Formats: sequence, C-alpha cells, structure tokens
Amino acid sequence: MIREIGPVLGDRGAPQSDPGTMPSQKRTGDNRLGGPASIPLPLGQDPREEDFMGTRDERVDAYIAGSAGFARPILKHLRKVIHAGCPDVEETLKWGFPHFLYKGILCSMASFQSHCSFGFWKGSLLKDEDGTLEKVGKTAMGHLGRITAIADLPAERVLLKYIRQAKALNDEGVKAPSRPKPRGNRTLHVPDDLMAALRTNRKALATFTGFSYSNRKEYVEWVTEAKRDETRRRRLETAIGWLAEGKVRHWKYAGKC
Repeated sequence: MIREIGPVLGDRGAPQSDPGTMPSQKRTGDNRLGGPASIPLPLGQDPREEDFMGTRDERVDAYIAGSAGFARPILKHLRKVIHAGCPDVEETLKWGFPHFLYKGILCSMASFQSHCSFGFWKGSLLKDEDGTLEKVGKTAMGHLGRITAIADLPAERVLLKYIRQAKALNDEGVKAPSRPKPRGNRTLHVPDDLMAALRTNRKALATFTGFSYSNRKEYVEWVTEAKRDETRRRRLETAIGWLAEGKVRHWKYAGKC
C-alpha cells in the first residue's frame, strides 16, 4: 500500500506545458513570442510521448525498458497520461518503482511478472463517480486492479479526471489519511527452504534476523511467489548472496529516491 513519506517536492523549474492540452493535441513550431500556435492533430492520431514530458527521470526510462514486454506499453501510456494531466509533475523512484511528484506524491505505477498496478497517493479522497477505483490490495497493489493490457485501464478522459483531482488535492495541501497502526503481533512465516538456506550462511542469517519486518517480508514474498521450482531455487541463491552482503531486497534502488 502506498503511504506518504519523505520530503514534499514541488515545482522546481520543470518545463512548462499547457494544462489544457489534451492527448488529441500537441505543440508544434517555435514557442517563443510570435511563434505558431498549437496545431490540433487529426482525430485519432496520438501525440508523441515527449510532448507531455515535464521532468523525466532516466531511472524511470530504465525501469520501463526492463519490464516485461506486455508491461512496457502500459507503463508508457500511464506515464504519458500523468504528464498530460499534471504538466509540472516530476518523476522519481521510491521503493523500487516509479513515483510521480507534484507538491508531494501524486501517484505511482509498477510492473510485475504478469501484471502492472497503478495507484494514487490520496486515492481514498478522490471522488469516484464512475466507480472505477477499487480498494488497495483487493486484487492488486494499486487502485486499478491487475492491469495486463492498456484495455484494462479506464478511458483516458476518466484517468485524466482522477489525475487532475489528485493534483488539486496537492495544490490545496490536503493530507493523506493516516494509516492505522497494525494491531497485535505481526508474525512472518519464513518457508522451510529459505530458513534452511539462511542457516548455511551466518552473515545472511544475521542480516535477515536484524532486518525490519517489512524488509524480511519482501524477501519471503519474492521467494514464495516463484511459479517454478527452478525459479525458486535461483531466487533462494540470489537472496542468500544479497543478504550476506547486507542488502535489502530492492538494494539497487536504495538511496536513489
């Protein structure tokens, strides 16, 4: 579940775009005084992705490029619509996946082995007149459920409406609802094969034992979500190697947010 954390980031000189520009239009020609005005595209013709880019992050480019084939067009489409709905948005990586910032966190997207997810930071505060948003965790991590193709997404005009709502909440300084603290003892079941592998490496075991509940859970879920025995075996070996070096599951992105 997405939660508010970290410093609030706002407009830091990102390239400006026309907030009213819709995906059926694009800017052309010289933007200086006296240059040509925006020229509408023929109906049905999509704009270039860069026409809606505010502040891009190369790590997001790399994240999309490294995602599964089915996921890349979904992530590119979401990215384009986010920038169209909030031209001053800034990109970053948090917790290993792309986040979009505008006076705080606006929304995020992620790809997995067989689906993508998309969520708003303040999704519970958005007016859901179309009944599109679902409770986080019902079928996936975000508010749009499991996304396996662009066809699974709401219509672009609907998604733009939600993005502009989210932008307005951040403009008004509305805080995200606080997350209730979990009750009772959080017990994490560590599978036998992972526990056996940890016992073969003292450094890995010490790291795992000293990790927070969330860091340990990330490793457990990564191992147990493997569909094939061979995949699980490889993940076990990789996990022990990373843990022996003191690394969290998403160590590649740690400190880069």
